[in-house]
Amino acid sequence: MALNHSIERGSPDEGSTSDRETQLIGRVALYAFLVNVGLAGMKAALAFFSNSLAVTAGAIDSGTDAVASLVLFAGVKLSTRKSASFPLGLYKIENLLSVFVAISIFFAGYEIARRILQESLVPPEISLDILLLLLAGTVVTYLFGLYALRVGRRTGSPTLIAEGKHRQVDVLSSVVVLAAVLPPFLGWDFEVRGVSIDQVAAGVVLLFIARAGWELLSDGMRVLLDASADFKTLTDVREILLGHPLVTEVRSLTGRNAGRFRFLQASVAVRTDNLEAAHRISGELETAIRDKIPHVERAMIYCEPEPRVNVRIAVPLADREGTVSRHFGEAPYFGIVTLRTSDGEIQARDLVENPHSQVGTGKGLRVAERLVELKVDKVYVTEDISHKGPGYVFGNAGVEVGMTASERLDEITDEIASRRRWLRTDLHRK
Repeated sequence: MALNHSIERGSPDEGSTSDRETQLIGRVALYAFLVNVGLAGMKAALAFFSNSLAVTAGAIDSGTDAVASLVLFAGVKLSTRKSASFPLGLYKIENLLSVFVAISIFFAGYEIARRILQESLVPPEISLDILLLLLAGTVVTYLFGLYALRVGRRTGSPTLIAEGKHRQVDVLSSVVVLAAVLPPFLGWDFEVRGVSIDQVAAGVVLLFIARAGWELLSDGMRVLLDASADFKTLTDVREILLGHPLVTEVRSLTGRNAGRFRFLQASVAVRTDNLEAAHRISGELETAIRDKIPHVERAMIYCEPEPRVNVRIAVPLADREGTVSRHFGEAPYFGIVTLRTSDGEIQARDLVENPHSQVGTGKGLRVAERLVELKVDKVYVTEDISHKGPGYVFGNAGVEVGMTASERLDEITDEIASRRRWLRTDLHRK
């Protein structure tokens, strides 16, 4: 029997954090389009008046960026919509459009390479106005790139991360263009084996473009082909699952990204076969994952009961010799005994010190939480704690609490071992 629980992100009407992030991403994508249109227009005019191959390369780059940014803006608007045909949403549109950006970068690189191989007959004419406008465009590109990257990393949007990385490349290429137009502005005109500095600069820009395009293409294709979520995310999710007191094993864990959202699925072994308890455990695990892992769109947790081989019994002790303590929270030690369910034979004995015995307030609650972390199945006490903090902690964690009048730990374990039916049945129904 496998019990599962699945919770999805709220609908856009709920005004959730993810929806606010989507609106922010849309605004930044629109800003990117406007910036790229402005830069493309300016560089095209400067290329026309300067006759510089390096400036022309920059204009081609900005022109393709403007087209790509327009499509990206439309993609962000469409990516969160759901329909009967696409019940999981269109989040991968962001990754698809990141691939489109990469292709547009390669197209720009092709155009630049084609111009480099052509013979340059007319040397560039660079004025102070052209130099200053190119410098201003570089500064604008740099500042907007920082802004897009910051928003992209905060929201996890591959679209804005792609935009920010592309702007970084543009800054480097803009610096190269500035270095190329400076000598003609100063009246220096020289070639190396028939290759002008203008052509060399355009070639360097081409290298920047090729590298950026490959990074965006490979990252986008990984998501489109449903590559696994990154190792850190899966490791963090595994730690969350194993941190639950009733989870004994993570049997499978998979995850994938779609846009900036994550889809996770796990199968865990739990120490219960109670339907209500399993459903509650799944909900608790999903909530913990959403609290600690950003941008989780869907988490599906399958709970499978684990055959009980051993049970762990905890008893508060007054000393190391096994004398039962009459005070739960103030007990200096806890004896933890592991019994085999088939015949009641003792498998292990552990003596655990109580680090909270001298705490002023809340000691019982802290001790209960510690025993839950140690994954005990039943706690024997001499006082009724069912309506106190420790009792509620044990109840929520599925730990059974029993009363005892015995004065020695050995007496309790002998009594339990003699009642093998409780080990095999009652505890299994928790």
